[in-house]
Amino acid sequence: MLFKLSYRFKITLLQATFLLIAFNGKSQFYNMPNDYNFSLLTERALAEKDSAIHSGIKPYIHFFNTKYIHVEDTHRIFKYIVDDPALDAVFFKHVVRVEPKNENFKLRLDPILNFEEGKDFSDTINRRLNTNTRGLIGSGYIGDKFYFETMFAENQSTFPDYISNTAKNNLVVPGQGRWKTFKTTGYDYAFSSGFFSVQPLKNLNIQIGHGKQKIGNGYRSLLLSDNSFNYPYARITQQWFKGRVNYSNIYSVLMNLEPASLTPTPNSERLFQKKAASFQYLSCNISKFLNIGFFQGMIWHAGNNHNKQDLSWQYFNPLIFSNLPEYKLNNKNNIVIGADFKLKLTNKINLYGQLMADDLSNSNQNGNAIGFQIGANYFDVFGVKNLFFQAEYNDVNENSYNSPLGAITNQSYSNYNQNLAFTPGSGKEIIGIVDYKWHRFFVNLKFNYQNLLNGGEYYYTNQLINAKLGYVINPAYNFNVNLGITHRTQNYNNFTNLNNQTNYIYLGIRTSIYNLYYDF
Repeated sequence: MLFKLSYRFKITLLQATFLLIAFNGKSQFYNMPNDYNFSLLTERALAEKDSAIHSGIKPYIHFFNTKYIHVEDTHRIFKYIVDDPALDAVFFKHVVRVEPKNENFKLRLDPILNFEEGKDFSDTINRRLNTNTRGLIGSGYIGDKFYFETMFAENQSTFPDYISNTAKNNLVVPGQGRWKTFKTTGYDYAFSSGFFSVQPLKNLNIQIGHGKQKIGNGYRSLLLSDNSFNYPYARITQQWFKGRVNYSNIYSVLMNLEPASLTPTPNSERLFQKKAASFQYLSCNISKFLNIGFFQGMIWHAGNNHNKQDLSWQYFNPLIFSNLPEYKLNNKNNIVIGADFKLKLTNKINLYGQLMADDLSNSNQNGNAIGFQIGANYFDVFGVKNLFFQAEYNDVNENSYNSPLGAITNQSYSNYNQNLAFTPGSGKEIIGIVDYKWHRFFVNLKFNYQNLLNGGEYYYTNQLINAKLGYVINPAYNFNVNLGITHRTQNYNNFTNLNNQTNYIYLGIRTSIYNLYYDF
């Protein structure tokens, strides 16, 4: 092998394998945003439906989805995995499942594990790179109208330089929260999420929790992404006209990593500045083949020197675009508006796109704060089962998502120093993704080309190639072993001495149920 596995990693791998064999439970999947590549199977099943689910907002509402894909009908969707009855009997199960005979209560528990060992062959210091994640995820039902889910993970990591530098500059591990130093060059961090979902009426669902949402059909989102850290939220979703119209209101509390007050309390945990946010998304199935969505996101003024927020009644206004005439796009309360579409060309090919506007008042050389996305995905390419291809282009002007004019505090479209939308921030990006699954084996290849803006100029380019070969041990919670490589080249237009490369090769065993965006 190209690098030696540590003794600790070998022991952990054996312990994880034992856990998988030791317990049983009927298969079922979690409602939280699954790992992007694994969820392609669900997306393909949805694409085959004549009346597609409103796929522009994720995570999908649990009970609303049962009319399209029954929650127990996972063997049909993941048919390629169910290739050996003996193997399926053991490795298509949750670790712990409680289901009384009356079926009014269900509970399932699974470990979250991520043990990764690797080496960056461009690292002159020759550091040992690794990740050690231990956690738990659980979910359950009470009756047929109440669903809950919870997750916690504790992590220690030593990252390649480009991720480590980002974590140092932003004070957070990308998408996973604040950190403290682990040993000399490592990071110790933890995160949790969870929610409960109630469906009091046929056309009404209410979720309250701590997590994140994503709006859009692409790999990236220019409107609202699951790129940042988790945040408290309440989400109210309605469906009308036999499911053709879906309307979501999301109210959340975000965080600036700035002191909450000028005079912090001695000998107490440091508090950070809060800011309220509200999002509305209206999704309409115009026909069996075309879906159009409209979006408004608003970051309301942050707390004062005592971290107190004085919110007006308009914050709770549930009507999309109704605050726009009063506040406009360049108000100190930061508003982002947009629209998206998905056009179903065939049962296998979709076109999609987004438009975003943050500020249309600029007259300087940097232009207005606008952006657009266009992309396509192709399932079962050329008739090859489980071969997937996606191409996407994103273009976002500089100064998009920034604090608006007149804001006296950080009103940027961000949370925990991370953008709430387009991960690279501003510039142009081309993405290509190829994914193939055969029985329990999978191959994934992703290419990113980014030409990023700084000071009105295209300051530097990033080229990333991520390749991964793996085997799904347990599809019930996407537990897999994988071998991967990340090749990244960063070139600065005017400062060649800043150019750098990453050639990271790793072996890991992981529960892949949430997205990590390290492609920047």
